[in-house]
Amino acid sequence: MDQALQTMIENMPIKTGKSLQEWQRVLASMPFEKHAEAVNYLKSAHGVTHGYANTIVTLSKIDETTPYALIENQYQGKALLRPIYNALIEVVTAFGDDVTITPKKGSVSLIRKKQFALIKPATKTRVDLGLKLKGIETQGCLEDSGPFGTMCTHRIQLNSVDDVNNDVKNWLLTAYNGSV
Repeated sequence: MDQALQTMIENMPIKTGKSLQEWQRVLASMPFEKHAEAVNYLKSAHGVTHGYANTIVTLSKIDETTPYALIENQYQGKALLRPIYNALIEVVTAFGDDVTITPKKGSVSLIRKKQFALIKPATKTRVDLGLKLKGIETQGCLEDSGPFGTMCTHRIQLNSVDDVNNDVKNWLLTAYNGSV
């Protein structure tokens, strides 16, 4: 998702009084057949500006299996964790254009030629970052793979954006470099 759309979604509660998910529930209860009808309804009945109304209606029509919807569903009820996910994605996309980000129902795989990391909102207060780091002992923030089992060799537990520090970035880079 581009940064402008992400910013708009993050600002939606402040600018419109409801989150995207709340607006989607409002629209789900209404029998609109045309895009413009739903946009006009949000503008007239709720005072939503055209840009936000259009975005809400467009994103409400997204198939639940799209990458965007898969990620949104992972963080539903866990909005405080979304900035951690965003920070991790920002780190790995800076490694190069050969990183493939593959959302699944419960996690997001980070792949170069092979999967090198996995991001999973583990609880309402923690994101688990699974890494493939063969031959490296646990140390510092780097733990055994835990619930990742054989999908990853190690796990780092992240409770805030501040936890995405230089150690975490270096471990991600090590895993990325090992995936060729």
